[in-house]
Amino acid sequence: MLAPRIIPCLDVSHGRVVKGVRFQGLRDAGDPAERAALYEEQGADEIVILDVSATPEGRGNQVETVQRVRARLGIPLTVGGGVRTLNDLERALRAGADKVAVNTAAVERPALLTEAAGHFGSQCVVASIDAAAAHRGWCVHVRGGRDRTSLQAVAWARRCAQRGAGEILLTSVDRDGGRSGYDLALTAAVSKAVTVPVIASGGAGAAEHLVDAITAAGADAVLVAGILHDSVTSIAELKRAMARHGIPVRVAA
Repeated sequence: MLAPRIIPCLDVSHGRVVKGVRFQGLRDAGDPAERAALYEEQGADEIVILDVSATPEGRGNQVETVQRVRARLGIPLTVGGGVRTLNDLERALRAGADKVAVNTAAVERPALLTEAAGHFGSQCVVASIDAAAAHRGWCVHVRGGRDRTSLQAVAWARRCAQRGAGEILLTSVDRDGGRSGYDLALTAAVSKAVTVPVIASGGAGAAEHLVDAITAAGADAVLVAGILHDSVTSIAELKRAMARHGIPVRVAA
């Protein structure tokens, strides 16, 4: 069994880390470069930066923020938000991203995933899927969770993998910021539908939530945000708890 990854998520707006509930009521949570460096020191396996206001505001990802974080970071970095074209992906990669997450643009033009995988390799392409419960399943949301589509999340995840995405970043809109645990049914359904790694996101409130996402729902990685930003726990504490449950963890060098 490969060691599951713990990945802090930095939702960024205009150069600052922000955090809210169900993508709303955003509050300041610090400087992204400082946060990223702190989490790496604690033992984070990767970092994700999502520019949550880029797509709703109709602008590109803030490259300078990515560059500042990369300068402080030695672990893999995924960047998303405001990514619409191959040029946007290339700019993010040149700024220091190892992987680029695409959400709205892929829904609007699925061929972007195929083109990106062809140009940069599937290992660089992450399909970011925001999903909320609807009609005995889950519907995909776009534009920072604001707009609901008719796409079924599980079927869309399967199409994303077929199109060339090397990973799925799966966020529960319903659970985001609530700290009540990941949507295990959603995570399990998507994990069973695809052969690429699935990152569970939205709802982490305690170590047992991470354990459940991995052992019960089949997630390959777990995204964590608010409980780290508010110093409720640390990466090291989460990894110790996972190890106690028999889950292999990567130990910081």
